[in-house]
Amino acid sequence: MAREAVDDDEADAYRADRDDQLADFDYTARVREADAAATLVLHPAEWVEDGTVRPDRIEDTDRAIEVALAGTGDPDEWADVDAHNREIVARVREEHGDVHAANVDVLADFAGNHYAKPIEDLTAAELREFADDYATRNAWLDDEQAAALAQSVRYAFDAAKERVPDW
Repeated sequence: MAREAVDDDEADAYRADRDDQLADFDYTARVREADAAATLVLHPAEWVEDGTVRPDRIEDTDRAIEVALAGTGDPDEWADVDAHNREIVARVREEHGDVHAANVDVLADFAGNHYAKPIEDLTAAELREFADDYATRNAWLDDEQAAALAQSVRYAFDAAKERVPDW
């Protein structure tokens, strides 16, 4: 909300409110700007000394939270994006079977819920995030699905008639 505020005072008020809420949980926030994408990074204040995160103070990286602030689609169009992505799942099921469709279903969840994007709009970095992080933490793929994941992503882009990024 601060990034979309009309004036600086409004943005400052949103940031102050965020900081007050985070202080209740002894967390701190910063915005990481990289590759034209901004990410809000939240983590325990105990990790920080003089404004710098001290790696020796980190016991469990799962306590950190990252929220993409840029690079996502329009969340107000989520239902349309989800319907589009489910059509891709159906096409993959029809052309390549249930294993690939199950993988593309997980990809559709990731694209819609995390980025509010059609599958074919995912970037190479987002696809790496999907394969390296999201799918391993959230999907509990069986051995057959895990072995087919990269091919399933290619089939999803083929079904959308788009070239898959080199990820």
